[in-house]
Amino acid sequence: MSILSLVKMIKTQDPAIRTGAEILLYPGLWAVGFHKISHRLYRWRLFLPSTLISQIARFLTGIEIHPGAQLASEVFIDHGTGVVIGETCKIGRNVTIYQGVTLGGTGKNTGKRHPTIGDNVTIGAGASVLGPISVGQNSKIGANTVVLRDVPPDTTVVGEQGRDVHCEASLRREVEAIKRHIGM
Repeated sequence: MSILSLVKMIKTQDPAIRTGAEILLYPGLWAVGFHKISHRLYRWRLFLPSTLISQIARFLTGIEIHPGAQLASEVFIDHGTGVVIGETCKIGRNVTIYQGVTLGGTGKNTGKRHPTIGDNVTIGAGASVLGPISVGQNSKIGANTVVLRDVPPDTTVVGEQGRDVHCEASLRREVEAIKRHIGM
């Protein structure tokens, strides 16, 4: 992707941009640019230099992209502070990612541990997409949404999927106590 086409894409995505020169101040643009360099080094198995470049980019931009992550062209990270993209993550074309998004794993598994994001996807601020799942093309993930399962194409996902496991454990203990009390 040429610099001119990237500038045009960012300008269409962000209505606050007034001039092309403002785009050069975008941390998302710099993070993706640094990532292209670190990813190439990573593919050449130069792990230490690739990690060093990604850590410098994280320090300068507030956006952490693992050198192993695969980003297609036209990935737009808007207000990117706090974005984390894991090693085995694959991101398609024309994807918009807002601040505080985590595209991460769910544990210390090996192999594919991070999500695959299809083309034309928007991921809202603070969303967490976790595990080796797929988000289908043309989908939208709402702000602060936790996604733990595959998302079909052309789908909007909103809401928190967390649950209070402490409450369930407490309820289970109470049920067991009642069973013992009545002799079951």
